[in-house]
Amino acid sequence: MDLFESTERTGRGVPEPGPTAPLAVRMRPRALDEVVGQGHLLTDGSPLRRLVGESAPATSVILWGPPGTGKTTLAYMVAGNRRFVELSAVTAGIKDVRGVIDDSKRRIATGERETVLFVDEIHRFTRTQQDALLPAVENRWVTLIGATTENPSFSVVGPLLSRSLLLTLQPLASKDLGELLDRAVEDERGLAGRVALDPEARDHILRVAGADARKALTLLEAVADAALGAGPASGDDLPRVTAELTERAMDSALVAYDKSGDQHYDVISAFIKSVRGSDVDAALHYLARMVVAGEDPRFLARRLVILAAEDIGMADPQALVIAQAAADAVSFIGMPEGRIPLAEATTYLATAPKSNRSYHAIDAAIADVRAGKAGVVPEHLRDAHYSGAKRIGHGQDYVYSHDAPGAVAKQDYLPEALRGARYYRPTEFGYERTVTERLQRIRDMLGREPEGN
Repeated sequence: MDLFESTERTGRGVPEPGPTAPLAVRMRPRALDEVVGQGHLLTDGSPLRRLVGESAPATSVILWGPPGTGKTTLAYMVAGNRRFVELSAVTAGIKDVRGVIDDSKRRIATGERETVLFVDEIHRFTRTQQDALLPAVENRWVTLIGATTENPSFSVVGPLLSRSLLLTLQPLASKDLGELLDRAVEDERGLAGRVALDPEARDHILRVAGADARKALTLLEAVADAALGAGPASGDDLPRVTAELTERAMDSALVAYDKSGDQHYDVISAFIKSVRGSDVDAALHYLARMVVAGEDPRFLARRLVILAAEDIGMADPQALVIAQAAADAVSFIGMPEGRIPLAEATTYLATAPKSNRSYHAIDAAIADVRAGKAGVVPEHLRDAHYSGAKRIGHGQDYVYSHDAPGAVAKQDYLPEALRGARYYRPTEFGYERTVTERLQRIRDMLGREPEGN
């Protein structure tokens, strides 16, 4: 549970932590005006401000945002002076949820206000567990506050989402994290001015923390403790947190990537779009992020195969061969060596000429079939290998292509209802330029009308 051990609390707003609590807990904002980086939620008259106050309505809320953006803090503020019970969806089950609901109903019967039930990582609850919350939310036996790092549209059941106010928290910018670090260095709740933070060290902490306020404050506390242990350098009044000390005192940066969360979808989306956009350096960057985060290499290989067919296609037919070879290599040799064929395929696909005309061609043909534009197979193309087939005209007048000039026989291949249909329209890029010229000669030999006639 997010930095607090207790699961039940009564009292106004954010609880006061003890002096030995972690820095990130001590520096938790106590009022909305101390919250940084969520200006879109903090405007005058906003839904969030209406939820925080003595006469706040009993409204269930879903808080969606990256780690370390203030979801738990806002939950405490919304709860106000009501009884607050916190559950982690990682460890809690239906029995725990029903226990809180039943207790809240008993308290309501004695004249108390309903309990605020805060479910951290609510996306980890199964559909059944989320459904168990519906009657309590609908009847206001509890006020639910759910926190999630995943898109609620996919991770929270529709009925529960429709009964809750969705508040989306944005990733914190460097200036927001910098403000928190500076506040923590000077504030009496924090380091109380007992250390001096060098600009280079500050920048390094910001880079490592990404957009996570909790991580930034945890790193600051680690390096500040190291500086306090070392004492002031010669000529300094205070222990200094230097860049060198920062690098020695804290662990190396972790890549911000959750294989089961939004980052998974965002990074793979950026990877696909970078390959499609022919930016090989960006593509390799996103590939590296996924490799370092431990993404399933088979997933990456499958995406490369799809990319080769969908976005490169006939502009370079070798792309599909390279992608499939990379997939086979990854399956054969595993990781970490599998990163090398993955990188080779990524480089090849990103730098290859692009065409999605085969992709559009099959989708256009499928659309016609689904719209009922099929027609019957011409008789001369029907199977004539079974007894009696020729007697009913199957295969009659079929011209064997290899007996025709150029191995192209002038005859109708499409059903009559689709005669003249054009699905594949090659580009002028890469190998498709050659295909364009050859295709025009073939269509002339088949007697197909020029496009537009």
